Amino acid sequence: MNLLYKSTRNSEKTVTASQAILKGLAEDGGLFVPASIPKLPVSLGELKNMNYQETAYAVMKEFLTDFTEEELRNCITKAYDSKFDTEDIAPLAKAHDAYFLELYHGATIAFKDMALSILPHLLTTSAKKNQVKNEIVILTATSGDTGKAALAGFANVEGTKIIVFYPKNGVSKVQELQMVTQKGDNTSVIAIHGNFDNAQSGVKAMFENKKLAKELDQAGYQFSSANSINIGRLVPQIVYYVYAYGKLLQNGEIEEGEEINVVVPTGNFGNILAAYYAKNMGLPIAKLICASNENKVLYDFFQTGTYDKNREFILTTSPSMDILISSNLERLIYQIAGGDAKKDQELMNDFKSKGVYAITEEMKKNLADFEAGYATEEQVKQTIHDLYTDTGYVIDTHTAVAASVYNEYRKNTGDTTKTVIASTASPYKFARSVMTAIDASYDAMEEFELIDELHKVSQMDIPNAIEEIRNAEIRHTTECDIDQMEASVKAVLGVV
Repeated sequence: MNLLYKSTRNSEKTVTASQAILKGLAEDGGLFVPASIPKLPVSLGELKNMNYQETAYAVMKEFLTDFTEEELRNCITKAYDSKFDTEDIAPLAKAHDAYFLELYHGATIAFKDMALSILPHLLTTSAKKNQVKNEIVILTATSGDTGKAALAGFANVEGTKIIVFYPKNGVSKVQELQMVTQKGDNTSVIAIHGNFDNAQSGVKAMFENKKLAKELDQAGYQFSSANSINIGRLVPQIVYYVYAYGKLLQNGEIEEGEEINVVVPTGNFGNILAAYYAKNMGLPIAKLICASNENKVLYDFFQTGTYDKNREFILTTSPSMDILISSNLERLIYQIAGGDAKKDQELMNDFKSKGVYAITEEMKKNLADFEAGYATEEQVKQTIHDLYTDTGYVIDTHTAVAASVYNEYRKNTGDTTKTVIASTASPYKFARSVMTAIDASYDAMEEFELIDELHKVSQMDIPNAIEEIRNAEIRHTTECDIDQMEASVKAVLGVV
């Protein structure tokens, strides 16, 4: 079966998987969604004997049906290799009463590596399949992790350039150093004077700018995206939930067919949406628990059915979740509206003009799979401290948001269903916040002293990603105001 994709804002026009990956965003500003969500092609029992690469192929071939077996296996082999510091790719660690799915063993020590290791290969394969002659310009906004993972994935990939925008003073020191020291002749990093939502809105506006597209085409360029709005980012994320279920079976932690809960620290909604797609494929997930930090726009949405970004933007110690415009939520809105593109368009128009929209009572009923909670900064610190004190296991701030929300959920509901928590970043990426949560006196130390101390405390090897930036040369120093983003892109590309 050839699975086609359509825009959340127009159900009439369809494209192939490779075309959707190339475009990134639909021409009408909508996001590409599969015409239907396929079922798992293997039994649950078979999952327990499959490694990560085999699981990836089984899941992704159902979504990327215009890729040949050879093409897809080639992409998977190149992506999930020695770049990861563990053969498991995504190991499960049990601590307290939960299973932490460690998604940070890739080149840039955050969960974005899971998809951004394969996206460059999917994209270049898609370009060949569709006889694309232009050079592809990957245009990306980051709240900290996507930027570095995309830069690492696309560095020196032939036929591509990558331009990353990040909020100056809105990412951790390690995150910033990882980006501004990035090598590669085709890489550019620009700090904007604004927050992540400004960066994301600026990038979306460039994607929707027909005049700019024409100018770029004349100069031999075309845009594509590495953000989670690209279906080529979302599909690989489904894999690790399926893999986690197989690991729980293999380890004898669950019976075949037994339901699990999944808790995901959530900003742009892509990571938890992937778990929702996995559930719809037939993975036995009971509850999808959406964990927010103090920017609790998603928590409020699940409580009320109203999404409202008109509020204070709070900078927290979990910066990758400091987001008020959760782009991927649109894919869920489309789904719970029964695939009604007109309704989706109407809500998104409300959002564009007023910064707020409200779903119908009928749509609200379709959110029964979800629970939501949020964690304050104080709760995040306490969770890191208590988990370390009780078990010796160290988690980063984003994972701590999820763990904190899970603890509250379990206490309030008495639900003892086995639970997987998406552990989205290495504690080394947020060493200061993690170490001061363990003991406030660590705050007096310098950044790299803290990293060495974290090594002693956690007994975890210091990742290469950290060692590489200790003395790395700063290569990217460009900054711009929000209204200069388009001009900055043109300057990078030499388009006058």
